[in-house]
Amino acid sequence: MSNNPNVIKNIQDSYSSLSKGQRIIAEYMINHYDKAAFMTAASLGKILNISESTVVRFANALGYTGYKELQKELQELIRNKLTTVQRINLSDEFDSNGSTFAKVIEKDIENMKKTLSEIDQVSFNKAIKETISAKNIYIMGLRSSSFLSGYLSFYLNFIFNNIRNISPGANDIFEQIAKANKDDVIICITYPRYSKRTLEALEYAKAKGCRIISFTDSLISPASSRSDITIIARSDMISFVDSLVAPMSLLNAFIIALGNEKKEHIKPYFEELEYVWKKYSIYDENGNM
Repeated sequence: MSNNPNVIKNIQDSYSSLSKGQRIIAEYMINHYDKAAFMTAASLGKILNISESTVVRFANALGYTGYKELQKELQELIRNKLTTVQRINLSDEFDSNGSTFAKVIEKDIENMKKTLSEIDQVSFNKAIKETISAKNIYIMGLRSSSFLSGYLSFYLNFIFNNIRNISPGANDIFEQIAKANKDDVIICITYPRYSKRTLEALEYAKAKGCRIISFTDSLISPASSRSDITIIARSDMISFVDSLVAPMSLLNAFIIALGNEKKEHIKPYFEELEYVWKKYSIYDENGNM
């Protein structure tokens, strides 16, 4: 049941056929789905004073293969609906006994592993080809994603002469992509909470015939439906910040793959840069910052 459009409606429709214990879970999920989405079966059972096995059977009764599948749908349902205040209220797992550091690192590692196991190599390779063949490359990431788009733009400027970094400022983002056309590619970077301005800009670029490559967190991201190619990196982190470790690593892979394809073309440029860096002491030759 991975494509169920509304998990809450599914729970409501199944309510009459559930056992007494399962109805307790159903009522809690309907009223507190934002919290339940990030609880394990054991922790949910503890709060409701029922067994973990009852929670698992509840998921099975709804047609899911297990509790994790149900949990995933709850998370997808609310991914873009949580306010910053709600995220803070749900971040208790990072507050106990001074273990924040370890738990955050563990969550980042989990996101990295999921990204690696779920990566679509075909889409990744298509994105490389589209980028190389584009007349102009527009890179767009707003709000928290602006750091990622800036990073990508910085390194792609070493490889290409046609990079356009879209950023908020004196010129609205629509003005910055007004000259884009079917020969150009838009590389969009967006993670929850998704910027409405970013999505509007994608619709505008799509109407102009631009090819769109999106780096986002899931195939149900609103950016995905507006894109020709979607590349996924996990960013799950229940706090007022998102985990951008996996997205950054994915962008690193993208940069390196592009660099490998253009290796012979960029060698002379980097040789010139090394000369300039040395002549004007851009870097400390002794290794000091």
